Amino acid sequence: MHNDGTEVNLLCASGCVHVAASASAPPIPLVIWVHENYPQNPPLVFVSLDPVNPIHRHHPFVDTSGVTSPPYILTWKFPSCNLSGLLRNLVQLFSYDHPFSDSPPSPPPPCSGFSHPSFVSKKEALDRLVGMVYYDMAALQESTAKEIEELSLSQEKLKSRDVFITNMISEMEEERAKLKERAYNWAEEADRLVNWLKVNDGRPGMALDAGEVEIEGAFEMDEKSNLRLDCSAADLAIDDVLYKLDKALELEAVSFDLYLKQVRILAREQFFLRARELKLDGMNILPLSPN
Repeated sequence: MHNDGTEVNLLCASGCVHVAASASAPPIPLVIWVHENYPQNPPLVFVSLDPVNPIHRHHPFVDTSGVTSPPYILTWKFPSCNLSGLLRNLVQLFSYDHPFSDSPPSPPPPCSGFSHPSFVSKKEALDRLVGMVYYDMAALQESTAKEIEELSLSQEKLKSRDVFITNMISEMEEERAKLKERAYNWAEEADRLVNWLKVNDGRPGMALDAGEVEIEGAFEMDEKSNLRLDCSAADLAIDDVLYKLDKALELEAVSFDLYLKQVRILAREQFFLRARELKLDGMNILPLSPN
């Protein structure tokens, strides 16, 4: 039935073609529809589908639906092309590349007569060339698909690494900004310290000749703190003197009477010093002399 609704009757020929691909190769069921404009138009050839022997998907001339389109049909030209020539071409073609076998065809052995150019027809050479090109393209497509898949995986890995590196760079930028701010604050503190030293460089208690500040002059102390410092220093000095007197008594460098006299004097003075420290803690300032 044509697109305009016209119906025509076509001649249909069906049967099995036996090829010598191998001893175990099954026969190939064919259905040939002779076109109404035959022999100007080529016939329509189909390989009947068999659930036991499916058509392999990489056959160069037969698709998985059974449509057969060898170069003989694609380059059909009357009168050099006819139905009997098509059948002979299909037998040679399927002998070389069986539609139910998924293994690529192997080249004919050197002892075969078809290996010599004089025994190979132009159409047979074209069939084999098309088949070889088709299988090469299929292998190339398969390898290309595998390579694309590997590149896609590599791309995903690179994307994850890019995210990781971007996050790391962001963290480093934040850390750099914090360090920069901290260095700026330290520079300000250093400037304030330098300015303070410049202002207080000429004050009493500073070591002007050496260019260094004495420890006592680096701190501002009130009268109460000075008194407490003097009391503590005098108390510790009396402890040292008492220790030396003990050693002198052991070595018999002083007499016992002199030792007792000095100990009483020092103990009395130390008592008043410690009492003055207690009163200084109560914000009462006493003169340094015990009297």
